[in-house]
Amino acid sequence: MDALIQVQELYKSYQRDTLEIPVLRNINLKILEGEFVAFMGPSGSGKTTLLNLIAGIDKPTSGKIIIGGIDVAELSETELAVWRSQNIGFVFQFYNLIPVLTAFENVELPLTLTPLDKKERRAHAEAALTVVGLADRLHHYPRQLSGGQEQRVAIARAIATDPAILVADEPTGDLDKNSAEEVLDLMDRLNREINKTILMVTHDPRAAERARSIRHLEKGELA
Repeated sequence: MDALIQVQELYKSYQRDTLEIPVLRNINLKILEGEFVAFMGPSGSGKTTLLNLIAGIDKPTSGKIIIGGIDVAELSETELAVWRSQNIGFVFQFYNLIPVLTAFENVELPLTLTPLDKKERRAHAEAALTVVGLADRLHHYPRQLSGGQEQRVAIARAIATDPAILVADEPTGDLDKNSAEEVLDLMDRLNREINKTILMVTHDPRAAERARSIRHLEKGELA
């Protein structure tokens, strides 16, 4: 089976004055469609950098990142922005919801960048909120929701455009134990029931256990 994601001889470094600081070294990785992968490792090991490179937020120093047959490292910034909007759903630690918008409006927001008309956008947003169990919270503002509910709205926003890949950076890092379990249950369901490919960075072993495979990074290299 062809891999959905192929990372080949990936290097990433940052320049600080005349000093080159290596972050990732010789990363080779294959991820099949429908996998749920957790990336673990100590702080500074390059987990989030790798996630950002795969998601097209950052560009590698060298190497290939082939997703669905496209080397995203070769795309221009404009092409990359279009590609991200069509292929990647983002879930962050701190939700990033817009406080003056309702749950529905937050989820609908990325759909305004698609060719969908208003009626279709509404249907997609309502369906996404139903999937995450918040169909009764459409008109609530973020301040009226618990942390776990806010993160579920963020996940609804991420899946509303039906992206090929869901990337989650410490999605339970700001949640209490019960809320974290609810969010992990939801991600597990998205993976198993609708075959969503999920890449998750986490420092929490309990969260990582929900993934189907765990990859460890040490000092910028895959262990």
